[in-house]
Amino acid sequence: MNEEQRRQQELREGRQRWHQFGPYVSDRQWGTVREDYSADAQPWNYTTHDMARSLAYRWGEDALGGVSDDQQLLCLGLGLWNGQDAILKERLFGLSGPEGNHGEDVKELYYYLDNTPTHSYMRMLYKYPQHAFPYDWLVKENGRRNRQKPEFELTDTCIFREDRYFDVFLDYAKAGPADLLMQITVHNRGPHEAPLHVLPQIWFRNTWSWGNEDYTPRLAATDTGRICVDHAKLPALELYCDQPADQPCELLFCDNETNTARLYQAPNPAPYCKDGIHEYVVKGVKTAINPVREGTKAAAHYSLSVPPGESRTVRVRLAAPGLAAPFEEFEALMSQRKAEADQFYADLQHDLASADARNVQRQALAGMLWSKQFYYYDVPEWLDGDPAMPPPPPERRHGRNSTWRHLNNADIISMPDKWEYPWYAAWDLAFHCIPLALVDVEFAKHQLRLLCQDWYMHPSGQLPAYEWKLEDVNPPVHAYATWRVYKMCLKHSGNPDTAFLEGMFHRLLLNFTWWVNRKDRHNRNVFEGGFLGLDNIGVFDRSAPLPTGGHIEQADGTSWMAMFALNMMRIALELSKTNPVYQDMASKFFEHFLYIAHAMSSFSEGEIDMWDEQDEFYYDVLNTPDKGRISLRIRSMVGLIPLFAVEVLDEDALRGAPQFVRRLNWFLDHRPQLAALVSRWQEPGKGQRHLLSLLRGHRMKLLLRRMLDEAEFLSDYGVRALSRYHLQHPFRLQVEDGPDALVAYEPGESSTSLFGGNSNWRGPIWMPMNFLIIESLQRFYHYYGPDFKVEYPTNSGHMHTLQEIAQALTERLTKLFLRDEQGHRPAFGDDRQLQTDPHFQDYLLFHEYFHGDTGHGLGASHQTGWTGLIAKLLQYRQLEE
Repeated sequence: MNEEQRRQQELREGRQRWHQFGPYVSDRQWGTVREDYSADAQPWNYTTHDMARSLAYRWGEDALGGVSDDQQLLCLGLGLWNGQDAILKERLFGLSGPEGNHGEDVKELYYYLDNTPTHSYMRMLYKYPQHAFPYDWLVKENGRRNRQKPEFELTDTCIFREDRYFDVFLDYAKAGPADLLMQITVHNRGPHEAPLHVLPQIWFRNTWSWGNEDYTPRLAATDTGRICVDHAKLPALELYCDQPADQPCELLFCDNETNTARLYQAPNPAPYCKDGIHEYVVKGVKTAINPVREGTKAAAHYSLSVPPGESRTVRVRLAAPGLAAPFEEFEALMSQRKAEADQFYADLQHDLASADARNVQRQALAGMLWSKQFYYYDVPEWLDGDPAMPPPPPERRHGRNSTWRHLNNADIISMPDKWEYPWYAAWDLAFHCIPLALVDVEFAKHQLRLLCQDWYMHPSGQLPAYEWKLEDVNPPVHAYATWRVYKMCLKHSGNPDTAFLEGMFHRLLLNFTWWVNRKDRHNRNVFEGGFLGLDNIGVFDRSAPLPTGGHIEQADGTSWMAMFALNMMRIALELSKTNPVYQDMASKFFEHFLYIAHAMSSFSEGEIDMWDEQDEFYYDVLNTPDKGRISLRIRSMVGLIPLFAVEVLDEDALRGAPQFVRRLNWFLDHRPQLAALVSRWQEPGKGQRHLLSLLRGHRMKLLLRRMLDEAEFLSDYGVRALSRYHLQHPFRLQVEDGPDALVAYEPGESSTSLFGGNSNWRGPIWMPMNFLIIESLQRFYHYYGPDFKVEYPTNSGHMHTLQEIAQALTERLTKLFLRDEQGHRPAFGDDRQLQTDPHFQDYLLFHEYFHGDTGHGLGASHQTGWTGLIAKLLQYRQLEE
């Protein structure tokens, strides 16, 4: 057991609170639903980046490289100023949704490089230009571009030309659960000496201005040049600021209070506002900081001059009072925690032979761990307003999230991307838990349990989707993730955590019932569900009323529910090993699966089916009041999702469930029309295994023929979300009294404003869907074995087993990040600096999705969340090699 694993054990056993401090501060709090108190429900306009430095947030904090305690009472972060910028760099800049030609987008260059599960060691890199940051240019140029043009990025401004920038490395290490070392190392990559102001900042989240409590904590300078931290809910702490003779610092104080004079032209409630340190450092306003040197926000101001090719270091330490020599062992402690992190990952990665693969996986997992966030959102308080604040507009009581008054979130949650998506999403979170389980299976289980708690899950059984619209619907993948994490935990520890599995089963049963009652509107086991996380993949916004009237029978919604039923059946069978009662529940979900399978293909003669015999593909079916049923013949990921509904049961699982087997055999004998829809139960496959699937072998081969065709779905970098067939053959649907609805192949950014246009499902490669494809092929192989072969790629003449195809797809996906023969990473695109510069080429971004033809990373640049699945895929790749 290595040292990091010992800390995890201490945490599990309740002996040490190693999670008390961590990277829990959002990268962006402005422009979120939580901070929106507008009448028109437009968060991007209500709070802006320009307002952020002057606005005391209600629900959370943001920062550059911020850490906090687990209730976000006290925060620590970084401020920088290069002497050229108009503002102090305290938070990351980006475009709001309306400003970007492809939606909201961070416009900074930063990397999460390292992190451990207990956050005993953390490292990130921020690249800070030495020229004035091009805020206005980025806004104006992106506003000028239409959707046919790519996003205008920071690197497009050439601001890093001639290496005129600082590499700012931010390292944290823990000497104890509440003893945090912070080190800022500034490298001047440019040709000339350059100034830089470095400001480690400490502040309290504002909990006192809203009228709910009148206690105000306090920061104050001591006679010894330290900052005393006084908060009733925290242990006694001090911020020790290293002050070598050649690098003294100045302690600056203000209050985390809104500058109402600047924002609203109203008198300030306090003389020293949140932006006081900015005003003092950047504008030289001496009266903006408190001369008494106390407040609720403070900074240690270091003014550096860094020669070319050299570096300077700033050190602070947050620890208990009374340390006589807080920096005497600082370097040794930092080195020790770094070495322990190296050992932790060396033990994890012992099967990864390639140094490049180890680097990719480690940064992917670092991004997962850095993307934890304290998420606070109490819907009734948000709807009703605070006693000391003006009441919210009346529209709020019947507007966004008004039917979710039970929801009260105040937890550490894994975010998709702490800048672009600083709020949880149900299906994103489920996928996050798989790579998280590689390093911290207890946290992964906690995350899955969290969304099923009463104060998250709606009383109806619905899981909250995301804060912009809690009642929206994400695919039901929570049961899948529960089973996968349970199995990973079992493999790692050898002990089945049946308490976790049983608790999740009961909560997921409520969610399954919600789906059956709410999304099967005609009680036919054919499901809708709306956009189901696939944004613009359809010809219409599937969550909105259709311009044609009627409704859509969704191939993906129905297939997700078939998968859900099989997941629940498998969990019930596992639980039945220790409690036979669960055999009845396994039978229920087995039968429900068969009813769904029957519904997908049991239409009247001449009636349009979801399975199209001519195209050999699954399509959504539009039911209109006047034109009847119309097949929406779009070859998209929607038609591949039936592959995910597959489960293989071996004889051991059945031998321990005799009641389930009896019911199953009776059902198949007496409902032959249902039994005929799945691969025959009476014909066991490899190793006496039995297959449950929406697809028989013949139909599966037909579907795979399209999916594995390089002229359609198969890219060099994975499976596209939309077939390339639609490049030359766009799908059009004539809409009465309106323009034709159109879907065409768009491998990069979207040209449509549907769902904002920033998440394109009309051609790019999406990691989670490819991951499910690979795991489904592995399960099919588990049944069919090596004798069942499919042509791969289609029309190549080469026949491969399903396991070989799963491995080949894994290789295509992993090479998005791995260096090729020329040393290039496809995800970097054609950016020469990213590809070849030694200060860029090994630092990785984990994008939301990838260009369907080139593999270039697109969308949210730090969505390590589900793109972090690459960490698990690298293990799959190595196991085969």
